[in-house]
Amino acid sequence: MNNILITGSSGFVGVNLLKKLDKLNYNLITPRSFEYDLRKQDECEKLFVDNEIDCVIHLAATCGGIGANMKSPGRFFYDNITMGVNVIENCRKFQTQKIIFLGTVCSYPKHCAVPFREIDIWNGYPEETNAPYGVAKKSLYVMLDAYSQQYGLNSTILVPSNLYGPHDNFEDDSSHVIPALIKKIYKAKTNQKSSVEIWGDGTASREFLYVEDLVQAITLSIKLQTITKPINIGTGKEITIKELAYKIKDILDYQGDLSFNKKYPNGQPRRCVDTNMAKNMLNFDHITDLDTGLERSIDWFVKRCI
Repeated sequence: MNNILITGSSGFVGVNLLKKLDKLNYNLITPRSFEYDLRKQDECEKLFVDNEIDCVIHLAATCGGIGANMKSPGRFFYDNITMGVNVIENCRKFQTQKIIFLGTVCSYPKHCAVPFREIDIWNGYPEETNAPYGVAKKSLYVMLDAYSQQYGLNSTILVPSNLYGPHDNFEDDSSHVIPALIKKIYKAKTNQKSSVEIWGDGTASREFLYVEDLVQAITLSIKLQTITKPINIGTGKEITIKELAYKIKDILDYQGDLSFNKKYPNGQPRRCVDTNMAKNMLNFDHITDLDTGLERSIDWFVKRCI
């Protein structure tokens, strides 16, 4: 399985994955969206016609934090469902040996027992602020399972916890919680502001996975045959947004105050996944603790601001 197509190769996960796979002597196919728009069936098919593809790692996505999800729910649903449908269908048509599909922890129900078990994905509707994104991904899990049953398509579905690390998205209107907090607190420090406003009351909890650990899980999946069911990739440890914000504040040595604005939504109350299936099926366990990952992420960001 030498010829690997990576969709979304210029994105956060893609850039980190390329660093890893470049060292393993794979032939990597890394198209950009201006070359092949995966939302268009004919352009997606042309991508498969133009290249000999053994394995697809589907990372391409339209995604973002709570604000971005609330602003563009229709686009988040449409872009992700159409890209996924087109890529999976062409894997079938061109008899691709393997597809690794990146899901989302947003596909879990809003009120889900913690830790989230893979079977719980089907027990309810996702949290409202990111439901269109979560349901689009969730629908594609069903498609992959159906294609496995009818056509024998070999696929692995990885569902990572909230990701962070070098090359993350730090854009104000679309970043996730860790890059958003890093940027806000760093700017407050450099501009000598006395306080930083943070959305929500800080009580919601999240589990965070360092991007290089996800890259390892993806790499392990390339040569494995797994069941076509979601597999959680995470740490099994959660932290409140308030605790997280103060960790970032301490690492950046910001002397101001943090104020939590309860007028803004918290999002899902808790997120923390059960990681037993990843250990059993992929022999995967995370190696980067949160403090180490935050220090590396902040160092990467600060060096690009100096």
